[in-house]
Amino acid sequence: MHPKPTPQQLAWQEAELAMFLHFGVNTFTDQEWGDGDEDPAAFNPTRLDARQWVSVAKECGFRYVILTAKHHDGFCLWPSAHTEHSVKNSPWRDGQGDVMREFVDACAEFDVRAAFYLSPWDRHEPTYGDSPRYNEHFRAQLRELLTEYGDIAEVWFDGACAEGPNGKRQEYDWASYYRLIKELQPEALIAICGPDVRWVGNEDGYARETEWSVQDASPDHHPGVSGQVWYPAECDVSIRPGWFWHAAEDAKVKTLEHLMDIYHKSVGRNSVLLLNVPPNDEGLLADPDVARLREFRAEIDRRFATDLAAGNGAVAPLTDGSTDTFWTPEDDAMPATVEVELGGPRSFGMCVLTEHIAEGQRIERYSLAARVDGDWQTIADGTTIGHKKIDRFAPVTGDAVRLRVEASRGRPMIRALSLFAGA
Repeated sequence: MHPKPTPQQLAWQEAELAMFLHFGVNTFTDQEWGDGDEDPAAFNPTRLDARQWVSVAKECGFRYVILTAKHHDGFCLWPSAHTEHSVKNSPWRDGQGDVMREFVDACAEFDVRAAFYLSPWDRHEPTYGDSPRYNEHFRAQLRELLTEYGDIAEVWFDGACAEGPNGKRQEYDWASYYRLIKELQPEALIAICGPDVRWVGNEDGYARETEWSVQDASPDHHPGVSGQVWYPAECDVSIRPGWFWHAAEDAKVKTLEHLMDIYHKSVGRNSVLLLNVPPNDEGLLADPDVARLREFRAEIDRRFATDLAAGNGAVAPLTDGSTDTFWTPEDDAMPATVEVELGGPRSFGMCVLTEHIAEGQRIERYSLAARVDGDWQTIADGTTIGHKKIDRFAPVTGDAVRLRVEASRGRPMIRALSLFAGA
């Protein structure tokens, strides 16, 4: 049996791009990690506009947006009944505001999936370190977010765990958190310190060249489960050096070239890219960030505008643009080979391969060749494909391309083979 994604995991992988919004009291104290002793009065975004955040995300192709409802400092962006360290004790909206409410309403308006980050580490909460009491407190805050703000697509748990204000460490009751989420929002994904989506292992935005969505079950994140599970990777990175907004970093936004390299090595390596774009102290996405996001979207669209293999050849499932059809060989024998005729010479320097991951991830090794003046020339080789593998190579001019699957965990299923001119 091949581990397969749930419908929610499949939709998440198909989205490819998600946006992170690190926003909170740190935005106003010029910190990355707050101490928990901040004055709530510091939080006062004078022009906060969640519609701007989400509309820019939608315009630039991000289909999930994750807001830091509470970071390590314990300051809550909603008026939680379980702490005084929240927006209700800030001057913003005269203490009557609710960032989380404005955020989810904007997501609903623009048809973007709303998600939240909730830090288990809480440097303000006095019960932190008293494990049973704090776990009850944390579940109470989870319950507020899961019952008062409509459909939540994803809950993102950070693994940070250090001392609280009393100098004690906390033992997180992950299993009880998972049960509560599945009870209240059964379709929500639980990410990073959770059973549905895993951290890729760095904060640079890069996946491995070999990236399996099939992983051994983790005792911590898959309690009671043995064997292998579907556990895809997410690559998180910030558009700036820091995760929260800092005025001094307005001139340090990542270059377009850097972002495109990240895209190719995250989305193009069977992962989802989670790009952090932190709102500023006015409560808006900063102008340099928005400009770069628009350039990023335009460059993705430009590079992948014209599929030179589309509609060509007799192998229709590979080139018909459908997400429901796929090519598979007649038997399990390896290697398995398929050729796509291009209807004449075409110049290309990039190939995008997609497995039919609804039935699992299978391919372990493959190679690509182009027919140039009647001779086959190897242009790329690789290991895993998964949802998407982008191979870049020196441009060639050929009239056919051949995919050779050299090793696979069962019969391969290829949904698409696309060719593009390249960068």
